Amino acid sequence: MAKFKMTGGKDTHDSFEPMRSQFETGDVIFAEGDLGLTMYVIETGEVEIRKSFGKDERVLAVLGKGDFFGEMCMLEDDVPRSATAVALNDVDAVAIDRSAFTYILKNNPEITIRIMRKLVRRLRQTTNLLEEALGHEIDLASSDFADEPKAAPDPKARLVEVGSGLVFPLAEEGDTTIGRIDPVTGIHPDIDLTPIDNKRSISRRHARIRREEDGTFSVIEDVGTMNGTFVKGVRLTAGEPHPLVAGDMVIFGTIQCRFEIDP
Repeated sequence: MAKFKMTGGKDTHDSFEPMRSQFETGDVIFAEGDLGLTMYVIETGEVEIRKSFGKDERVLAVLGKGDFFGEMCMLEDDVPRSATAVALNDVDAVAIDRSAFTYILKNNPEITIRIMRKLVRRLRQTTNLLEEALGHEIDLASSDFADEPKAAPDPKARLVEVGSGLVFPLAEEGDTTIGRIDPVTGIHPDIDLTPIDNKRSISRRHARIRREEDGTFSVIEDVGTMNGTFVKGVRLTAGEPHPLVAGDMVIFGTIQCRFEIDP
């Protein structure tokens, strides 16, 4: 099992040096029912998450670089794995034990937020199953991370990626989320920059463009974004709206876009 060499005090580690685990094509990284002591973050390769349903086995997700799995054992004691993880090809991964997990939660807010989103999504799915079984709705506090109906695209407002010329229409009302598809949480942003983000510089949920009530627009960087959002060369403060006007250049990570709106 891969371990970390931790530095710093007993409860306040300043840094850690991860030891990487390597798996060959077809290797079972862990099996459903195993006792979990470690979670993983993929550096290269792909991992398939499978779960048994009676005699059948179903693929729940295919994960790639930057995705994590096996995190439930970090949050509960002596709970068996709920699914099986298999290397689809040669995989390099960082194995994280609980000491390292605590350090990451304190120093990498994006990972923390993604785990919260994943747990919220699981809770909502469980609630839906209960409602189907009971035949009535269960009152569950609304969550900002829940999937909502997508607003129609606005033909007059858009982002244009400078390098490729790709056009991304904004939502006709409310917020337009910008980021990359997250197979861990199942969340899809309104504007998915995955195809052009070759350097993976964009966070899964990177930023939002908001249509204000007066018809103006603003951009908001999400809390936990790693590589920043810039307007006219100025990095935004996470969570604070910044006004946008036609022609403004907005950079998400390393992806440069132009904000356009027709009169």
